Formats: sequence, C-alpha cells, structure tokens
Amino acid sequence: MATTTRIQPRALVRASGGPRYAVALAVDALGTGLLRPFLLLYGVTVLRLSGPVTGIAMTGGVVVGLGCMPAVGRWLDRGARSAVVAASMLVRVLGVALLLATPAGHVWPFAAAALFLGIGNQAWPAAHAALVATVAHGRERDAALAGGRALRNAGLGAGALLATACLAGGATALQALAAITGLAYLAAAALAWSVHLHARPAAAPTKDTEDRPAPRMRALLAANVVYVFCLNVNEIALPVVLVTQLHASPVWPAAIFVANTVLVVTLQVPVTVLMSRFSRRTALALAGVVLTASYLGFLAATSLGHGWGAPAVAVVSVVCTLGEIIYAGSATALVTVLAPAHALGRALARFQLSTGFGLAVSPATITALAPHGAAALWGSLTATTLLSACAIATEKDHFAQSRRERPDRPRHGDVSEG
Repeated sequence: MATTTRIQPRALVRASGGPRYAVALAVDALGTGLLRPFLLLYGVTVLRLSGPVTGIAMTGGVVVGLGCMPAVGRWLDRGARSAVVAASMLVRVLGVALLLATPAGHVWPFAAAALFLGIGNQAWPAAHAALVATVAHGRERDAALAGGRALRNAGLGAGALLATACLAGGATALQALAAITGLAYLAAAALAWSVHLHARPAAAPTKDTEDRPAPRMRALLAANVVYVFCLNVNEIALPVVLVTQLHASPVWPAAIFVANTVLVVTLQVPVTVLMSRFSRRTALALAGVVLTASYLGFLAATSLGHGWGAPAVAVVSVVCTLGEIIYAGSATALVTVLAPAHALGRALARFQLSTGFGLAVSPATITALAPHGAAALWGSLTATTLLSACAIATEKDHFAQSRRERPDRPRHGDVSEG
C-alpha cells in the first residue's frame, strides 16, 4: 500500500490544483466566513424577519439546494472540473446580490437568496473533490484533499473573526460584509475558472471501465449521514449541553469552537498523512470508533455536573475533533477510489447528498434529543455511530477488489490545462 510519509508544501499546493486554485479556495473561504455564520442575523437585523421564518428559509435553501447534485454529478462526468468549481462560486454571487436587493420584511427574496447560496455550498465540495482527484493520485490525493479542508477552515475562521469585529456597526456593517462576500465569490470564481482544468474523456468510458456501473456504496452513504453529526457537535450539541444543562458560561462553547478550528487547521494534513499507513476504509471505520469513544466521554463528562463538567467536556471535545479529522481525511478520498473514472462525478454527488442530508437533519435531531437528557443524546449518537463504523468496515469494495492486483495509478482520465 502506498503511503505518504512527508509533507512538502510546494508539492501539496500542486496536488491541490496549483497556486491560483489555492488562492481561489482561500478567497472563497474568507468570503464565506464573513457571511455564512451571520446569515440568520442578517435576516433578523437587516431584513427584520422573525427568527423562525429566517431559519426555515435558510433550511429550505440548504435542502432544496441538494436537488442540484445529480446535475452536478453528470456535468463532472462529462469532464468539467474547474468550470464546475467556478460555477458553484458564481451562483453564490447571485445569492448575495439577491440578499442585498431584498427589501426589509420580504421573506421570498431572502428565501431565493438562501437557495442560491445553498446550491453553491452543496455543489462546491463535490466539484472540488473531483478537481483534486483529477490532479493528484494515490495517497498524495488524500493529503491534497486534507490540505484543502485545512485551508478552507482557516479562511472560514479568519472571515468569521473579521466579521465579528465589524458587527458593532449593526445593519450597515452586515450589508457591507455581504457585499464584500459577493466580491470575494466573484474573485474566487475568476481565479478558479482561470485554471482551465478539464478531464477527458470522462463521459466516454473505456473498454476497461464500460462494464463497471457507478458504485452504490449503500452502507457508506448511510453511515456518512450519521458520521456528519460530528460536524455539528461543537456548534449545536455542546452549546446546548454546556449552557442549558450544565449552566456553564457561554465562553466554554466559544473556546471549544475556536480550539476545534485551530486543531483542524493544524492537524488535518499531518493526521491524514499518518493514517495513510492504513486503508481508507479502515481509517474511516476507526474514525467512527474514535467518535463513539468521544460521545461516551461526553456522557461521562456531563454526569459530573456544574463545576467539573464544563472542563471535562472541553477535554473530550479534543477527542471528538480527532475523530472528525480522521473522518474528513478518509471519507471523500475513499469515494474517489471506489468510483470508476466515468462515474466519479455521480459518486461524489451521491456522497454530497448524504452529507448535506446529515447536516440538514442533525440540528433538529440534536435539539430534539437534548431535552430528554444526556443519555438520550449521547447514547443515541454512540449506538448509531458504532453501528455505522461496523457497516463501513464490513461493506465490500467490489470495484476496488477488481483492481487489487493493479497498482494505485491515475484513473480519472487525461487532464487538459490551458
């Protein structure tokens, strides 16, 4: 099994799509960080919509935005790469423009803006993964995907910090932040488009691949819906538990969120490289075990009550973040390996559908379970995550088995770059 033992920044940037593409990712993430965490606040403060109405419109945008994924998958399978990434950014420019044009008190234009933002946010991960899978191969691809995630988290965090510092300006500041976000998306789209990366001939399977259908990955997709809950633990579950159940200061969930961001930025690539000693499926199953252990840790920590409970939860959150890092470093990489070249886009689109669905239902699920006590919340997450890890470990890789005798070499078509 090929492993990656060293991190060479220049090679990592090249494997991630090149310097211009890396700048595009950074600009896009910075712009997203300026607005996305405060979109609800924009609807309430600037547009004077009620909190529930704003939340429903935002959720609807995310869910309906998932409907674009089959089309995105087919576009990717026709060979498009940087064009799809640029399109995912441009559609968000339209969303920001609608947001800025929405009159106060009007919910439908805001809902339309949330829809276009949701389409871009859902399309981008699959398009980015397909682009990296075309440029990089083997374990270098895993490191490149991990590097992209670290860079994106750094940009999101920096954008959110900058926006937080500007919030004292009230509604005017939020409108200015939205305008800057739109400009950032436009600049990022131009940079991504300039890469001119295209895989050929993605839509015409060779004789070697024409008999291979797109992988079903049923266990992986179902398990991914559960795994994705870990991404909302720090943002939703821990604030609910710490503030409403342990009566701790809001400083604790804020500090945990910052620590999570720092750990992801600094450890995503090194941990992914370290996990290259194992198969991607084994690493993904191990991520489930680590997440399960962290959920049990949260259950034990909350039993300590006020006083020691909050520090204990903070310590356990580090374990949860480690599980998140292993999951993020292996899940998408596993999909790119399982999918034959002519079905890469559709496979990544289906994976993003499962991710988007999990992200959409996890807030409601977590907030519904939390009032019933720590055992209901953490016990449910423990059981479902452990079952998911077992399902991933036992699922058969039919396509991978057919390649067992062949080395890990480029499979996703020739690349044209202009």
